[in-house]
Amino acid sequence: MTDAPSFQRIKAVKRSYEPMLLSKPNVVGVGIGYRIERGQETDTAAIVVMVSRKFPANQLKPDELIPSTIEGIPVDVQEIGALHAQG
Repeated sequence: MTDAPSFQRIKAVKRSYEPMLLSKPNVVGVGIGYRIERGQETDTAAIVVMVSRKFPANQLKPDELIPSTIEGIPVDVQEIGALHAQG
């Protein structure tokens, strides 16, 4: 996989798009990790968009959709549930 994007490239793209991604409803975090397919972690590095709940694309408005790639970097939407502060 010589054409896989470098970690530095993924980090730079994530940093550039993080404000836009965080402005979408239901998004609670943005990070870098590995794509998960059918419940299994793959070896594909991706920008990970964490949402409190996943919805089918047809239930979202066009401006609420999260792209599947950003500048050629895979994007993986992962449902993590609601976040709560602990004290």
